[in-house]
Amino acid sequence: MIEVKDLKKEFKKTIKSPGLKGSIQSLFHKKTEIVKAVDGLTFNVGEGEILGFIGPNGAGKSTAIKMLTGILTPTSGTLNINGQIPYKNRKKYVKEIGVVFGQRTQLWWDLPLTETYSVLKEIYMIDDNKFKERMEFLNDVLELEDFIKSPVRTLSLGQRMRADIAASMLHSPKVLFLDEPTIGLDVVVKDNIRKAINQINKQDKTTIILTTHDLNDIEMLCERIVMIDKGKMVYDGSLSKMKDTYGKMREVDISLNDKGEADKFDLEAAFKFEEDDYDIELKGNKMILKFNSAKASIPDMLDYILKTAGVRDIAVKDADIEEIIRRIYRSEVNLDEQH
Repeated sequence: MIEVKDLKKEFKKTIKSPGLKGSIQSLFHKKTEIVKAVDGLTFNVGEGEILGFIGPNGAGKSTAIKMLTGILTPTSGTLNINGQIPYKNRKKYVKEIGVVFGQRTQLWWDLPLTETYSVLKEIYMIDDNKFKERMEFLNDVLELEDFIKSPVRTLSLGQRMRADIAASMLHSPKVLFLDEPTIGLDVVVKDNIRKAINQINKQDKTTIILTTHDLNDIEMLCERIVMIDKGKMVYDGSLSKMKDTYGKMREVDISLNDKGEADKFDLEAAFKFEEDDYDIELKGNKMILKFNSAKASIPDMLDYILKTAGVRDIAVKDADIEEIIRRIYRSEVNLDEQH
């Protein structure tokens, strides 16, 4: 459905020396440098797949998405989405995609939601029967009934997000781009949005590219992720593979008989740990220990804990995706392992 090969986007940046003198010089002798916002991305997305597209701020995510949606033209490389090149035939292409950009709405602010959808019906040239059928489906999945007659400006953030997703799906697009669809929402509304995205994906077999900073979105919606940093691919694979490959950090939650027991732990001596191999956080009698399981096995660590301190309760947690991604961004893992 989506084929991206060696995609690059470069921008010219003007370099100005500081002060008034620098401003005057730049008028006559303009210096520029090339900034590579996206640098050689290659990946494919199959029909009906939900792909998590993640990276830190400034990684090049937004630039890549703008090229995928046809807003920007690549400097080089190729893009093919459902047989079309996004930036070459935008009028035809936009009829086959849906886009939701976080806090930016595509809805008419002062119109009731029903009228907004009627306007979009005419824009996308949807026939009456198809429109009625589609609205019934979206109303059922996204629960629009309670506010569908209200002006958009009166909707809560959660209601508006559901309304925006419905607007983006009204014309049954083949591909849906979701940029931070749960940003700013409370836990219950986030959960409802995720369930709706899953249902739309399964019923319509819609291919979805999801960009988000909420790692719960990734864990609940995506089996595969593409991670980029500084415009380059950092990781492309399944979430489970990333955990297996990079998830060396394990967490042990320990309830101690007395918080003074924590002073007995000397992991550097016991396991030859270095500073980045472990982290200890104390909350009263509770100790949260994160450690590198590549250097100390879980059974060995549990044996050490039980022999070292008086313990009332103990629990081992699986690798935390947020910790894994944080370590990848800090280059604390060997990125060559994935190849």
